[in-house]
This record gives sequence, structure tokens and C-alpha cells, in this order.
Amino acid sequence: MRIALANLPFPATPERSVQLAEQAIAQAAVEQAAIICFPENFVPGYRAPDRNVPPPDTVFLEQAWERIAAAAGRAKVAVILGTERADGGALYASALVINADGSRAGFQDKVQLDPSEDGLFVPGAGRRVFQCGEMTFGIAICHEGWRYPETVRWAARQGAQVVFHPHFHAAEPGSFRPSRFADPENSFHEKAALCRAAENACYFATVNYASDGSPTTSAVVGPDGAVIAYQPYGVPGLLVVDVDLSRATGLLAQRLRPL
Repeated sequence: MRIALANLPFPATPERSVQLAEQAIAQAAVEQAAIICFPENFVPGYRAPDRNVPPPDTVFLEQAWERIAAAAGRAKVAVILGTERADGGALYASALVINADGSRAGFQDKVQLDPSEDGLFVPGAGRRVFQCGEMTFGIAICHEGWRYPETVRWAARQGAQVVFHPHFHAAEPGSFRPSRFADPENSFHEKAALCRAAENACYFATVNYASDGSPTTSAVVGPDGAVIAYQPYGVPGLLVVDVDLSRATGLLAQRLRPL
């Protein structure tokens, strides 16, 4: 199964986020990828304190999802779109899964919020897995994939061979600027990606925005915990990787027993 991770710049406007998504989907088709995953809340853009993202707009979001679904259908590429969604006055950080025919498979909301997000989003409830051809996959969004191993383990126990991890992680003043994945001098985040894969015998595909000094980048880690490939830090583009689904046995996740 060929997967693509969209390591793209932070969109200048919500409209630009849709345009970049459409272009990336078309490029994924050229690369013969079966599925493409975007960073956390790529449409309309993650609501970080230093990012000028307009207030939530349900009309815009619905139109954006329709356009991106149409692009998926034209390209015959499945999509995991980091986005936000409003429901009954509550705003959720989420991922919309779109099938390769352009139909919607559903949402996976972010269940475990970072404390900094308490004033932005409402935590979701429940988890699910999705299907793309022969691949079963789960989604763990940003903070919940790094700090809450059970989010990845749950998906692996439900048969997920790949767990996608859309996230937003920008440089802070004076922070370490890595040039190699899981550098010992870097923060724990990329090392956690290695653990999530190895401790569950599944693939872990993490995808970030491309930004100057980014402390994490997009990468695919194999079921043995070894890095298969990663995108150069801060460099926009698609990371395209072939994954061997037969290697993702989920054996270690399945052997978990209650304490």
C-alpha cells in the first residue's frame, strides 16, 4: 500500500488551505498513492495563538469538504483531512476521512486535548477504524498520539495496520532545530513515534506542517520501531512511502492484558 503524507506550509487563508489540499491530492495521484494524510486542522488551519485563523465558519467548512471530496474522487485517492467541525455550538478538532470515490467515511474527533486547547475545542468521544482497500487504519491526533499510548493501541487491537498521526508542531524561540529524525538532543516527540509503532507492531505515520525550525517532521515508522523515511525538516512536499501490510501484525497490542 502506497501512502502519502502532506508536509505542507501553514495556509495563509482558509481558502488557501483548500487550494493546497486539492493540489496535494492531485500530486498524490501522480505518485500513485492510495491515500494521503494532511496535518492537524489543515482546513482552515490550526488555531495557534500566533496564527491569524478566522472564527469558525460552518458554511465554509462544508463547502471545503465538498471540494476536497470532489478532488479525491477525481484523483481516486482516499484522504485523511485534518479539519475542525462544529456541532451544537461545540468546536472539535477532527479528521475527516474521504474514500477514494469521493464519499465520506466519517470523522475521528480528537479525544485527548492538550491543556492549551481547553479554550479552543471540546474533547471528542469514541474511536473508530477506517478502511482503504486492504488497509485498516486508525487516527490519533497530535497530543493524543504522543502522550496517550492507548489511542494507538486501541486502533491496533481493532486490526489497524497503520495509525496516522496528523499534528501541528511549530518552533518555539530558542528551541532545538533538528536535522535528523529522533535526534537524542531533540524533545521526546519523535521518540514517542518510534515507541507507538514498536509497542503495537503497526506502522505509525506522523504528519506535520512544513515550517522554519520545525521540531518534528512527517515520517513513517515501521512495526519494528525503525524509521522508514522522513521529510527534510521545514521542506514542503509529499512524503510517499510503500508499506508492507503483512508486517503489521499488531501482535504486541493484541497481547495486552488488564492489570
